[in-house]
Amino acid sequence: MAASSEQTEQHWHSSGHLPYDALSNGQDDFDSMMSNTKSITGTGTDFYNPSLTSRRYALVGVAFSSVISCCCITAGVVILATHGVSQVTPLVSLDAASSTLPSEIWSLMLNLLVTICTESTGFVHGISLRSALASESRLRFNTNLRLLTAARGWRNPNGALLNGIMAILLIISYTSSSLVVFINHVLPYNGPNTLFLAIAGLPLLVLGVALFLQVGIALSGMRAVKILTWSASPFDLTAALVHHTQLTPLPIRCMRCVSDLDMYGGPAKPSETQPSAWHAHPSIRKVVISLWGIVAACAGWAALIMYIWDKYTGARWISAALTIQSWSFFPNATQSNYISYVVPGVNIQWWILVFANMAAVQGPLTLGLHCSELIANVIRDERQWRCATGRKGLQTATNPLKAAFTNPLSLVLFIVKPFLHWMFGLSFVVDNIIYEGTVEALPIQIFSAHIWNLCFALFIFACFFTLVSLRRPRGPQPAAYGHLQTLANLVDEWSPVMWWGHKADESPYCHAGTSDHPLPDVKMDCVYAGSCVESTASVS
Repeated sequence: MAASSEQTEQHWHSSGHLPYDALSNGQDDFDSMMSNTKSITGTGTDFYNPSLTSRRYALVGVAFSSVISCCCITAGVVILATHGVSQVTPLVSLDAASSTLPSEIWSLMLNLLVTICTESTGFVHGISLRSALASESRLRFNTNLRLLTAARGWRNPNGALLNGIMAILLIISYTSSSLVVFINHVLPYNGPNTLFLAIAGLPLLVLGVALFLQVGIALSGMRAVKILTWSASPFDLTAALVHHTQLTPLPIRCMRCVSDLDMYGGPAKPSETQPSAWHAHPSIRKVVISLWGIVAACAGWAALIMYIWDKYTGARWISAALTIQSWSFFPNATQSNYISYVVPGVNIQWWILVFANMAAVQGPLTLGLHCSELIANVIRDERQWRCATGRKGLQTATNPLKAAFTNPLSLVLFIVKPFLHWMFGLSFVVDNIIYEGTVEALPIQIFSAHIWNLCFALFIFACFFTLVSLRRPRGPQPAAYGHLQTLANLVDEWSPVMWWGHKADESPYCHAGTSDHPLPDVKMDCVYAGSCVESTASVS
């Protein structure tokens, strides 16, 4: 998009296009520089990629989630119509020697399927939320806390009300998946106890409805806002916002990183190291603290179960003490330490009570893992930006699937999500006792060793993401972490492949920026401000 210097100055002074008042107080000293500053909006932002390939992949994922939700709803309705609320559908008989293994494999596969569906709808919901925030001039970072950040308006599909509903539906999805698969202990009138792997109709129906509603909210959000680009890349988004004059590059900030936004943004010398994501993104600190809060809560839950087992002698008759010998990965009612309470009979009120209990316990885990996406995506954005000083340069347009599967943190999170929810299901077991085809009772068993297993896994997870968020990138290239205004300031020439480095020796300040060819390293002893800057501004 071509734009003159007068247009740039007009955009600069327009409060509606300025997401940050970063250059207050001392900015009057730089007014004379603006007329000589190159217009970044005129250096090729019209090349930005709307990423229709990502849109096709996203819609395929939403269609897959819709099919899975309809299958769950249909199967749940058939089971309820055939067997009622108080019965389940047996699938296969189990060998007593490996009675829990098949059910746990099925549970793990179901959690993985739920993760795929929720991630597919979450991507569409996140893209539409990002566009809604941009239209309100409230978009700061390329990556946001999707369920905890809302657009204006209660009726807005990306507003606070429906975002809260999306959070509840996400929790219900994982809670339902933990209640679908059962091990049935069939006690015939005459004969030995028989074990069956079975599924319950009501949790399966609830799971289908939760997935279907998430699809509906995501599609309504997509239709409610104009999406400039479907790309997850912060560079495509920044170029699109600059092209549509929703974001205006600020001059004299070619060596200012994201943590300098609230400072006087004058000329600066390059720095050997850059701030960490912990210091650059305010929400990351909250996410890391919440992860450690979940670890502490899990440890307290395990300690409470052990205290109840030790305090009430009745529990000692049904389970062994927690020792190294009784510690196991899979629950074993004859060897593991646990407490149990039995709900006689099965009806709709009992299901509501079980859903509420499990959602209250599993909800913080679900939201904590969801918020961890922020760390993974912010680090991904910064890694992509730092490719601009590499040999191959920064490629703004990438295959969305390749970008997803080559991001180590995203892969770790994709694997960890279903695995940790599955581990939660191992510690909170709802069993079935069936007599002549009717569910007589549903014992709920809480295994202390498996809560400790979950706690240890969460501890490792929290340590890993804490270290990642505290790591400081090395090199003089200013850190952005997907901050859109910072990227707009640092990128002065847009091209499909970009390199960042030293561009000009000008008096009194040098200029650093991007180009479509490799650039020399910046000079560590020089002061950088921008191109065509003629002033005696102070250096920080």
